[in-house]
Amino acid sequence: MIRSVPLRRSLVALLLSCAVLVSATGCGDKGSDAATRTGASPSSSVSAAASVSASATAEKRRLAKTRFVANAGLAAGATYQWIVKPYRAGAFKKGADGRTFALVKAGLAGGFAYNRLKAAAENAKGDPLLSKAVAPLTAGIESLKGMATKLRNGEAGEGDIGAFESVIDSIKNAGKSAGAEVTDKVPSTSQLTG
Repeated sequence: MIRSVPLRRSLVALLLSCAVLVSATGCGDKGSDAATRTGASPSSSVSAAASVSASATAEKRRLAKTRFVANAGLAAGATYQWIVKPYRAGAFKKGADGRTFALVKAGLAGGFAYNRLKAAAENAKGDPLLSKAVAPLTAGIESLKGMATKLRNGEAGEGDIGAFESVIDSIKNAGKSAGAEVTDKVPSTSQLTG
């Protein structure tokens, strides 16, 4: 009696071999030969490629703004939800109920917000107007690099919390001036830890 496992393996190997063979033979066309066979002149192929390139650039700009808004919104939401609000409520003070949990979450939120702000600044480079608006803020974003550790250890003070708020507000204003309005989006706990 033939076992089903080797038969399955043989069938999978045969199918994969066929797929590789079909894809390898389909990749043999050259761009100029294909243009000649379809009756298109090489110059019309170039102009078609240029129009595709222009639309791809517009799509990249649109995606850059969308990604900027998403990343900056997550950074703002994390900052206000787990850093600013608990700090203002006194959750970081010694002896406060739930202080340790609040500090750990604030540390995670600080690291997450820093990461998303760096990503937002990188996304802004894809759009000329947004890039000009965000470029002066990179030093402020970098100043938040060690803030997560300070928050986690309970060493963050009013000035540190103010620095976070200031950077977030500056990013929001830069986005608004470039036509990419940022709204707070509170990330889930799994997003903070992931």
